[in-house]
Amino acid sequence: MTVTKEIAALLIRNFGVDPGDVRPEASLRELGMDSLALEELRVLLEERLGIDLEDVQLTSRETVGRLATVVDGKIAA
Repeated sequence: MTVTKEIAALLIRNFGVDPGDVRPEASLRELGMDSLALEELRVLLEERLGIDLEDVQLTSRETVGRLATVVDGKIAA
């Protein structure tokens, strides 16, 4: 599963985001993610993918595509 698909699956399953709304250009704010949800998403991604995102500034202005790029970079590191 690609990083983008993994993020989409978490957003849909854990946060009730409509599958049609999860697009690379969609901001996390557009998807209804507040600061608490962003922190939960961070933890879920870390656990699921075995990475550390502590040094990543995750804000609701980030897009799904940008988040996928950052996470992909952590996996490759």
